[in-house]
Amino acid sequence: MSAPAPAARVLRFDTFELDLRTGELRKHGAKLRLQGQPLQLLGILLQGAGNLVTREELRAQIWPADTFVDFDHSLHNAIGRIREALGDSAEIPRYIETLPRRGYRFIAPVEEVQAPRISTARISEANGNKTREAVAVGLPTAQRAAFAVILCFCVASGLGAWAAWRHFYVKSPVPPIRSLAVLPMQNLSGDVAQEYFADGMTDELITDLAKVGALRVISRTSVMRYKGTKKGLPEIARELNVDAVVEGSVMRSGNRVRITAQLLHAPTDKHLWAESYERDLGDVLRLQSEVARTIAQQVRAQLTPQQQARLGSAPVVNPEAYEAYLRGRYYLSNQFTMAEPLNRAKSYFEESIRKDPGFALAYSGLADSYVYLAIFRQLSPEGAYRPAKEALRKALELDDSIGEAHDTLGVLSWRSELNWNAAEREFNRAIALAPSYSCAHEDRALYLSFMGRRAEALAEIAKSSELDLGPSSAMTESGAYYQLRDYQSLVEASRREWFPIRMNGLNTTISASAMKVQEHYWKRFLSIRKRLRCRMAIRIPPLRWRTRLQ
Repeated sequence: MSAPAPAARVLRFDTFELDLRTGELRKHGAKLRLQGQPLQLLGILLQGAGNLVTREELRAQIWPADTFVDFDHSLHNAIGRIREALGDSAEIPRYIETLPRRGYRFIAPVEEVQAPRISTARISEANGNKTREAVAVGLPTAQRAAFAVILCFCVASGLGAWAAWRHFYVKSPVPPIRSLAVLPMQNLSGDVAQEYFADGMTDELITDLAKVGALRVISRTSVMRYKGTKKGLPEIARELNVDAVVEGSVMRSGNRVRITAQLLHAPTDKHLWAESYERDLGDVLRLQSEVARTIAQQVRAQLTPQQQARLGSAPVVNPEAYEAYLRGRYYLSNQFTMAEPLNRAKSYFEESIRKDPGFALAYSGLADSYVYLAIFRQLSPEGAYRPAKEALRKALELDDSIGEAHDTLGVLSWRSELNWNAAEREFNRAIALAPSYSCAHEDRALYLSFMGRRAEALAEIAKSSELDLGPSSAMTESGAYYQLRDYQSLVEASRREWFPIRMNGLNTTISASAMKVQEHYWKRFLSIRKRLRCRMAIRIPPLRWRTRLQ
């Protein structure tokens, strides 16, 4: 009788078993679909159960030849697939604990069991000392062939039936994605001075995705407060009321840019897609459009032919012009209430235009800087609106699909030229081009309230509130109610809580308690107004709401 072969090593935890020899993960004896790098990673974690397994150790054992960025997202992808197979959660882990920036630890009890294998099939007879080999009884050739045909037919039929049942009756594990947020991209360049570049990449990706009408894309002001946050994705998704989250990183080296992005079903932290892209800086506009188009395809968003064309028509830009443009946008987006940063933004946009006179976005940014300089009284309206209008004319001559430029042109047509028809036409055009551009909805809401069209104005306010959860939409609501002469609703709006925001580098919390001052002001205002109307019969003109937050 031959000796048995060495036993296979099996690691057991909870209801799962991992056979290290065969590379099979089983639950209650049933094999699970997990293989390749995720299976290797699970094996390493199980063998070091209870101990930290560092990212460097995992990289050395599984991804020795990959770059840092590839490794980072391959690791995240593999962990996500393991958690999906085990039914685990990053928020409340039962098996795999994440130690941020350090590695992972398997926290469930693990035991090693032996699964001996029989090398020779022998059957001992009960009525004698003889031992006979178990011999396979062969069928005649014709019968074996017939049996094989029947077996194949049965297997094929079963697989077909199972596929049909799955197609028609089994729902996708991930629900439809109709809304998403792009979280601030991580700067992996190793240079803090490059933060403007990572923020700019985030802004431009939001801008491109805002063109997809089938998606609700959260505004920049709502997502930038999560920069550097330790909150989990499910919590962020609840706060922003979105189905999915896009997160990623940017690495720049000279004139080469590498962007890595991944899409996750936020409520469950389930990994849906990840990809890395590397291009020359001059080709970065096409790169951003490609990422946005791929994300739209991954969430199965229906793109109109016009939207497909806009996402596929990004031009090549001079690298130095694009860098100057991002610097200008950085100052305009983060410090738009102060004179010096606004003038810096204006200078950077002018530099971008000098470097590349055909770069339409630079003209649009220049127009915005002129408008803000007028709003905050750094330039006279006459000295700002004329060059702003000229910059917008040039921007739209180069690229008529820039929704932000049409929105700014609508503001100028309304407030500077008093051309109501042109203003409404430009606001409508801006929203058609970028349905998730919150500023366009806010500006149109104020315009409609100014015109006394209450129902339409409130509909726009509701839309902007879905896109921008920050103070901008709340300020728009207050301005609209004032222009509609609905002072009671204005007081009610002032009672609502606002969450913490980030402005000019400072963390500011505006809450319901802080709003009591505003509420007191409005009540006093209404009381005075009532007495004035009764005694003097005068009419107070409407407020022209001028502040407009990005």
